[in-house]
Amino acid sequence: MAQIIVEGAPRSTRGKNEARRLREKGNVPAVLYGGRGEALSLSVNAKQVTAILRSETGHNTLFQIDLGGKHEPAIVKDWQVDPVTGRLLHVDLIRVAMDVRMRVKVPVHTFGEPSGVKVQGGVFEVVVREVEIECLPADIPSEFKVDVSGLMLNQSFRAGDLKLDTAKHKLITDPNAVLAHVVALRVEEEKPVEAAVPGAVPAEPEVIKKGKKEVEGEEGAEGGEKAEKQEKPEKKK
Repeated sequence: MAQIIVEGAPRSTRGKNEARRLREKGNVPAVLYGGRGEALSLSVNAKQVTAILRSETGHNTLFQIDLGGKHEPAIVKDWQVDPVTGRLLHVDLIRVAMDVRMRVKVPVHTFGEPSGVKVQGGVFEVVVREVEIECLPADIPSEFKVDVSGLMLNQSFRAGDLKLDTAKHKLITDPNAVLAHVVALRVEEEKPVEAAVPGAVPAEPEVIKKGKKEVEGEEGAEGGEKAEKQEKPEKKK
């Protein structure tokens, strides 16, 4: 397998303006740390690092950083991208000693249609999409492929079920951790309609008859005045 080379150079200045100038030239700020060496501030080729992240092995890809003719093996530890453009902004690299085992996270990809879905009407769910293992840098796998076609309803596939080459790989993730399972379809229960109480009379909405009372009050006043006029006898001239 041909070596992957990433062009790099020491970076003496920092700040947003310097980072902007690097990106305009096709580079991005980077930090290389770990191993027996001290942390180094670098600028690396953005196109080459982006190609690594988009490759089949992704951030677990082992490559060489070319620092003026001196090569250091490394992998991508972390990275930042612009949320709008997806453009690479910064990358953290970690040194790799080829004779020292290291811990890495490897993606888990499932394939096949579970019998619990096809025959029993269940729902297939992926719970965890990666596991952590320990191995030598040269033995880092690109992925783990899992055939889930045999999963029945209420059955799960756990981290401990992965077929690992124990001579090369050591599982760090809890073996009992569920990676995927088939569960029953969840159906929300409808709330029962409240039964009517026998003999109960439904309450009528209260109607405010303000205008009518005012009219009645006026009519009552007029009626009172008429009554008083009728009671008083007319004076004879």
